[in-house]
Amino acid sequence: MAHQAGGRRSAPQPVPDSLEAQKAQAYLQDYSALLESVPFPSVVLDHRWDVVLANSAFEALFSRVGPHPTAMPGDNFLRFVLFHPDAATVLGEHESSWCLPMLAHFAAAVERHGQDRGLQSIRRDIAQDPIMEAAYRYGLPHWLRTVGPDAVQHDGAVRPLVHPHPRWGATDCRVVGETPDTLQDMGYTRMTLVLREVGRASEPARRPRRPRRTTPGHLSVVPSPDR
Repeated sequence: MAHQAGGRRSAPQPVPDSLEAQKAQAYLQDYSALLESVPFPSVVLDHRWDVVLANSAFEALFSRVGPHPTAMPGDNFLRFVLFHPDAATVLGEHESSWCLPMLAHFAAAVERHGQDRGLQSIRRDIAQDPIMEAAYRYGLPHWLRTVGPDAVQHDGAVRPLVHPHPRWGATDCRVVGETPDTLQDMGYTRMTLVLREVGRASEPARRPRRPRRTTPGHLSVVPSPDR
């Protein structure tokens, strides 16, 4: 059964005891079995990026990530990307390929769900870090003007990562969004990272890069507001 990577929950979250809720819970239990059959890291997220379900391949990808009180990948994937000091050791080109696109999606979510307490909590944490706040308020619009809106899209994007297993190592993954109607109706989305084996003939060779450990908000690819 799918389970939380680096988190505390090991099953779909409990839902209220009603007929519709029971049907939803049964669906999630079956969907978790489907998720576990996928060989690539796959995760189901809600609109706050809280992890609802994740398979063991997702757990394996982040198996060497150290503990963190609020930003474990199996608890909230956005918080992991933005705030965990080990994020850059797994997510290659962390700032441009992962952090800034996620910030752009977060900004859009805040526009749609401005009163959501979970999103407000993330926004407060961003505001408490001066560099991250500058990146969100000033750097993100600059980056969007530079790269264009297509760079924000997750589905179909090819992004670098570093897998702890030598079969994969420093490689690329294609981000595939595949959300059935039932999950969508629940307010959930599914994301799968289709890994590419090192040395795949159809892809140019990549030079492995040593992952750089960062602290929250240290984004070098965005300008400071006084530039």
